[in-house]
Amino acid sequence: MRGKNVCRVLLVGCWIALAYDPPLHAATHGVSPEARAAVDHVLTTTRSVRRRLDLERPVEPKVIEEAIDIAVQAPTGSNVQGWHFLVVTDPAAKKEIAALYRKAADVYRSRRPQFPEGDPRRAQQDRMVASGVHLYQHMHEVPAIVFFGIDGRVEKEPPATQAATYGSVLPAAWSFMLALRARGVGATWTTLALNQERELAKLLRIPDTITLGVMMPIAYYKGSDFKPAPRLPARERTYWNSWGKKRP
Repeated sequence: MRGKNVCRVLLVGCWIALAYDPPLHAATHGVSPEARAAVDHVLTTTRSVRRRLDLERPVEPKVIEEAIDIAVQAPTGSNVQGWHFLVVTDPAAKKEIAALYRKAADVYRSRRPQFPEGDPRRAQQDRMVASGVHLYQHMHEVPAIVFFGIDGRVEKEPPATQAATYGSVLPAAWSFMLALRARGVGATWTTLALNQERELAKLLRIPDTITLGVMMPIAYYKGSDFKPAPRLPARERTYWNSWGKKRP
């Protein structure tokens, strides 16, 4: 409980500071150190939650809608705002979605990435596989599954068009995930089921003109001790002025 209370204090401090940031910090075009700490905390501790989803507690529609309202403040190419959000809570539909997810996951197992000795991603893999198995077994039990779609079909379009399309919906999905985190709700970012996109479209009556970008099973999470994950050093993959060139 102590961790949860700390998180709440940080988040409240962030919201207050963003709304009433003193002129001293406004002059630097930033926010106060307290607000920055709260923002950084949420950004670095928002994880894909699988084993710690509370499958017994419903997520109120109002909470989901509030997070979507925040999501639509994300960037969108040419201000088109062509995104769509499909929230699935019907038990029968969730069972069918879960079956399609498992079908795709069974294929993925045979081509899962392999990492060399010493790679930090390898050390995390066993834990991720275990949490993935848990979600595989319980997908149909989550309170809600949310799909993020956008107008248009771009699979045959040039890379720039594809990037503009996905780049106009995925930021909203990430904002949604952050907004849920601030409300005690966890989500799993997954695209596996989208390998069965046409079957999903038929099941959920999604028009052929819509491209799905990501699917998120969501539920309130148990515990609050989320922390930054081990990552490859960002500086090793950060270049300046030309590819491969490091900052002096």
